[in-house]
Amino acid sequence: MIFIELVLQNFGPYAGKQVINLDPRNHENSRPIILLGGMNGGGKTTLMDAIRLALYGHRAQCSTRGNLSYSDFLTQCVNSKTDPVEKTRIELVFEHIENDQPIKYRVVRTWEKNPQDGKDHLGILDANEWLDTALVNIWDEYIENLLPLGISNLFLFDGEQVKELAEQETPPAIVVDAISGLLGLELADRLAVDLDILVNRKRKELAGTKELANLAEIEEKLQGLQETYNQELQAITSLQDELKSAEIRQQEAVNKFISEGGKIAGERSHLEKQKNEKTTAAEKARQVMCDLAADVLPLALITPLLSESLNQGEAEFRIQQMQVAHDLLVEKEQKLLNFINQLTISESEVTQIQEFIKKENQDLHNAVTTEPWLLADRESLNQLDNVIYHYLGYVKTQAQEKIKFLQSQEEEIITLERQIQTAASPEEYQRLADELQQAQQEVAEAKAAYEVAKRRLVELETEIYTTKKDLESYTETSLKRQNKEHIIESAARVQETLKVFREKLTLRKLNKLEVEVTECFRYLLHKSDLVHRVAIDSNTFSLSLYDLKGKPVPKHRLSAGEKQLLAIAFLWGLARVSGRRLPVAIDTPLGRLDSSHRSNLVERYFPCASHQVILLSTDTEIGKKEVQILRENEAIAHEYLLQYDSATRQTTVLENQYFW
Repeated sequence: MIFIELVLQNFGPYAGKQVINLDPRNHENSRPIILLGGMNGGGKTTLMDAIRLALYGHRAQCSTRGNLSYSDFLTQCVNSKTDPVEKTRIELVFEHIENDQPIKYRVVRTWEKNPQDGKDHLGILDANEWLDTALVNIWDEYIENLLPLGISNLFLFDGEQVKELAEQETPPAIVVDAISGLLGLELADRLAVDLDILVNRKRKELAGTKELANLAEIEEKLQGLQETYNQELQAITSLQDELKSAEIRQQEAVNKFISEGGKIAGERSHLEKQKNEKTTAAEKARQVMCDLAADVLPLALITPLLSESLNQGEAEFRIQQMQVAHDLLVEKEQKLLNFINQLTISESEVTQIQEFIKKENQDLHNAVTTEPWLLADRESLNQLDNVIYHYLGYVKTQAQEKIKFLQSQEEEIITLERQIQTAASPEEYQRLADELQQAQQEVAEAKAAYEVAKRRLVELETEIYTTKKDLESYTETSLKRQNKEHIIESAARVQETLKVFREKLTLRKLNKLEVEVTECFRYLLHKSDLVHRVAIDSNTFSLSLYDLKGKPVPKHRLSAGEKQLLAIAFLWGLARVSGRRLPVAIDTPLGRLDSSHRSNLVERYFPCASHQVILLSTDTEIGKKEVQILRENEAIAHEYLLQYDSATRQTTVLENQYFW
């Protein structure tokens, strides 16, 4: 199994979309280490949580979850700068061998703040195509076959886990569970539990088996049940007839209640309220009509006369303009004639000009001598035009709409009044309501009695069937009891055999594990003569050290760094014994190691821990010297720097960069 790519979008301190290439095969020679550097609080542990969350979802053992519900944990993981409409997204691309062929899956989980149903949305892509829901529905079982949750902490661990393992005499519970799962011991434990459940179940069945006295007693019981069943069958037929009669009486009461106005009387207050509302609306419409009649609406009766008045006023206004122009023209014409007389023009031509001007003046004089009688000014004519062609039309439309509305309201008021008049009186209404309630009560009682009789009939049928089965199996009862007793006795012997099997399996597995842990510890330890053998207790899985002469080496003789190397050797040995080719991810890997132990770990463990090793380190753990050694040994495939901005509290992933 190889992790190919990790994508974070609005997850934890990672705002926006951040893509991290984890493929160790990008070089000509495969380089196992992917190095990610970041300061404390800069998002290293968040990357480890993202891998766990992508693989295991709600089952993931993430560092910051604690006792939070899955919904609250998902909300907590949303980046603080994320827009409420945006989704948080993590993607993990990995490759593994399936049916002797490499296959890639992209696991995608998305959610928003306060996710619906308290969970994320899971999608699985194969070759960039969404797979059907079949794999999504069985994803928990599928990933258990690749990287079981129980052993994941042996491959995805942090410095705190190593520190805890190094300081305690016996491994913590989470490591013990992982060891049991890795060594296959949980199968024996599960089988033992299943056998206990089976034995308890058979004991209960055996204790509850009814020893029948004799066949005659069963037959007598069956005959009595059959007689009771026949009586109940007759009774239920009678109850069914009574129920039908009660339902007919109920329907008659309902019809009478409606036909005699009971329903309308029950709605009297609602009808009266509607009538009052309609009356108020009609009065408002009448008041609007009165306001319109007090304004210009009556002028609609003399619209033709108003149009003639407007035409006459326009004509008179033009005559007034012509009168003003006439005096000016006469003065100008006189000046023109005086000028013509000064010119050298013949007398006949001057006479013609004078005749022409005289004729024009005569026509203009005839036009302006008409006597005006309206004497309207321009503003009055404009107002009259606005009334005729604009305001009067709008008022007429308003009046027509109000008339239609008033008519509809009056019709509805008349309908409501008729309904109110047909309603029954309060006394009559009460009588009808009482009759209806009584009929409904009778139906309810009849239905209840019928249902009780039906249930009783079903119970009798079941009891008759059971008695018949007892009768049929009477001769088999003794044999079944013997079978159950045999199962109980055999289970006890299987438990003893299983206990021996578990002990031998544990010894066999632990012997191999001891060899691997010893080899790993001696390889990492610069004092090769300090420890010759590492022994593992078969019950507690605690570690014991022995020197070359077989004498115990007390743990307190080990330095803090040596204890950490022993813990790492323990985890390394477990991973090797598992036989699974799985990636190893280590958060804050070097802890309190001195320079010598640190150098051994950098040179010997990191490049050999797995085919893919993801290191999440601070600048004080894998420092300038250590990273230079890894680079010279061509052990690093990718380097990333997790740059944290304390002002915005956001982390950015910088590719091909480290602290140095």
